[in-house]
Amino acid sequence: MGVKGDRSIWEAETEGVELVELTIGDLLDIQAEKNPEKEALVYNYPEIGLNLRYNYRQYRDEVNRVAKGLLALGVEKGDHVAVWAPNLPEWVMLHQALARVGAVMVTVNTLYKAAEIEYILRQGDISLLFMVEEVRGNSYLESLYSVAPELKNLSDPGKELLNSANLPRLKRTVLIGQTPRPGFLLYKQMLEMGESISDEQLRERQASINPHDVAIIMYTSGTTGFPKGAMSTHYNIVNTVVAGIALNMDDTERHVTPMPLFHVAGANFIPGMIYTEGTLVPLIGFDPTKWLELIDKERGTSSFCVPAMIAAILNHPRFLAGEFDLSAFTRMYSGGAPVPVALMEQVKDKLGADCRIYFGMTESAGASTRTLDTDSFELKSATVGKPYPHLEIKIVNPASGEPVPLGERGELLARGFMVMKGYYNMPEKTADTIDEEGWLHTGDLATMNQDGYINIVGRIKDMVIRGGENIYPAEIEAFLMKHPKIAEAQVLGVPDSVMGEELVALIRLRQGESLTEEEVRDYCKANISRYKVPKYIRFVTEYPMTASGKIKKFELRESMIKELGLENASKVKTA
Repeated sequence: MGVKGDRSIWEAETEGVELVELTIGDLLDIQAEKNPEKEALVYNYPEIGLNLRYNYRQYRDEVNRVAKGLLALGVEKGDHVAVWAPNLPEWVMLHQALARVGAVMVTVNTLYKAAEIEYILRQGDISLLFMVEEVRGNSYLESLYSVAPELKNLSDPGKELLNSANLPRLKRTVLIGQTPRPGFLLYKQMLEMGESISDEQLRERQASINPHDVAIIMYTSGTTGFPKGAMSTHYNIVNTVVAGIALNMDDTERHVTPMPLFHVAGANFIPGMIYTEGTLVPLIGFDPTKWLELIDKERGTSSFCVPAMIAAILNHPRFLAGEFDLSAFTRMYSGGAPVPVALMEQVKDKLGADCRIYFGMTESAGASTRTLDTDSFELKSATVGKPYPHLEIKIVNPASGEPVPLGERGELLARGFMVMKGYYNMPEKTADTIDEEGWLHTGDLATMNQDGYINIVGRIKDMVIRGGENIYPAEIEAFLMKHPKIAEAQVLGVPDSVMGEELVALIRLRQGESLTEEEVRDYCKANISRYKVPKYIRFVTEYPMTASGKIKKFELRESMIKELGLENASKVKTA
């Protein structure tokens, strides 16, 4: 098994890992019986009066209490239930409890506003919504009232169902908070209602769930076009943990997670820590000071942070002053963007931790490839590692569908336990993404070397065609970031009436450094082909980001077209 001949084909290896037929609810039950007193979940937020410490028995018991509340609300198997909230304890409980009663959890981006939540509630056929009042000045309450004004007319939301002209499927809304609001049942009231549900009723429901039932619909981040709801089953999620996250982890793991739970890299560590019998320590939202405090006070051993988070931690004044004891911290997981060698070296030198790079997508339950702890910094920076156990990978010519020779670019395809069931209510988009043989077409341009290591070189849709030459922005970005004064670079294409497209480089410099456009251009001309040299160079201090840490390239492109006065050129058809 492994690389097949001289073609970019990886045949699945097991690596001694056995996939399992378990539901998310079964997983927690097994661990609660096996090690009931082991610390499982910690929220250390005394500044807001939140100091929660559950062992595995308490964790399971609280999940059961929430699950009974869901049954009391009339939640049926297969119902779509949305959760619109930051990383609160209630989010974790709902993740587990909804799976336990066979409902489908629909995760909602915490940055969404009225039009976006309306889209999710309609497209996702949501019957029940859990939410908080607001996050960082974004009033969820005002947004929901604007799209479902009938909520304000409900006199008894515990007994009356919502009848909304705009959202006909939505029947109940539950507020995570203490203050009653028109139309909302309070979370604590739902728990009280659940006291009428017997243990036997809950056991019967849980026993009826199949591991291949859909457990979560997680919407793509929507950096281009409308978000699509990727349907992941219990089997997808649990085995992603078994085959990837839990490798080299054990019950001593104390994982501090700053990633939003609505994102696959956040949510997967909920079952991940359960499977390893480790301890999950969530941040309610990313804050480098709080991350440092939790690693210190909770003796955190690992964390998943996107590169921008890592940079914020390493440059934090209190970290630089040596105020925190980070001696327990040994492993930094990362992904979502290239991780430069220099950043990994800083993680090792200043945090004392090794980096492990993950690559995946919402459509693959977050799983595709990962680097190994024994890999060099250069290999971790130049590649996204080798395929997960039990996973097939091939890199194909997008036009012919034939595997390309090793080292050549093509589209990355994956097949195995992690492939989603499809996009909810989007059969055509599903057929475009998963072919008849079960291969997931990622849309990522990649190469494979003779050892099976994968290098992501760009997105098919991001490819820029300049004067008939194909240019991959990720290649130019990686090159620019080798410059000692450049911290980060984003490269994109803008329309040009002569060449079809031209390159724009948006560069963020390292702190205290300075560069001119001409110096950047000279650096490029001396080291890369002239057709790859960006025509436009701009220096920025930040990029527009999604809540999950992805850069919104479409916003960058739109703003640059406007700034450069290329609106008319954008109408020119490119090859």
